[in-house]
Amino acid sequence: MTDERFSTLKKFERILSCEFHNINLLDNALTHRSYVNENPSLPCRDNERLEFLGDAVLGACISDILMHNFPDHTEGQLSKVRSFIVNEQTLADLARKLEIGDFLLLGRGEETSGGRTKISILSNALEAIIAAIYLDRGFEHVHTFLKTLFEPLIEEGEKNFIFKDYKTALQEISMSRFKETPRYTLINETGPDHDKTFSISLKIGGTISTTGTGKSKKEAEQRAAHKALDVLEQLPETSVIARENEGNG
Repeated sequence: MTDERFSTLKKFERILSCEFHNINLLDNALTHRSYVNENPSLPCRDNERLEFLGDAVLGACISDILMHNFPDHTEGQLSKVRSFIVNEQTLADLARKLEIGDFLLLGRGEETSGGRTKISILSNALEAIIAAIYLDRGFEHVHTFLKTLFEPLIEEGEKNFIFKDYKTALQEISMSRFKETPRYTLINETGPDHDKTFSISLKIGGTISTTGTGKSKKEAEQRAAHKALDVLEQLPETSVIARENEGNG
């Protein structure tokens, strides 16, 4: 390893907030196969084996974090949140935040074709780095690294799951019990353009009426749907029959 490469890797360590005992592991994680193919005389290997391991380590760590963060979630719910936050696109986005593309060793062909910004190359490199941290510092250290890195995405994934689930669940129950879909109406919005708060009214016939507020219309609708589901839990099935009889009369 040249002094220049060593200096570059030390800079990247500071971005990762992780100092390696064996910095060659980090160098390996950042070496794309195109570089190895074009430099057969150099004693280096590509990052594909590390990528394989990193994928497994990532899955184990994120699953463990979700299990602890959401003890009441079912297996299906945990899987939905995990699939939202662990995919090629999100990994590439995180790789860009860590500036991984600037530190990759690429062959000339990949370099000229924009390899430093390719989603597949960036996501694979992040997985390889995860494996390098695991091999160099152990499971506890890589677990902490990933928890910090993915925390905002985990929160976003949970909100996405909840919002999608409340509206979907209410729609299904409403069609089943009342033979109609919920009606959402914007009743108020306050605050400046960059920080608005929205209020939404939700009605299902003359039986259910709730309101929800949020920083977006979608969020307000979902909160109203959540309240409506709470109301439905307390509503006896006989109320549906009575309502239908009134309509027939």
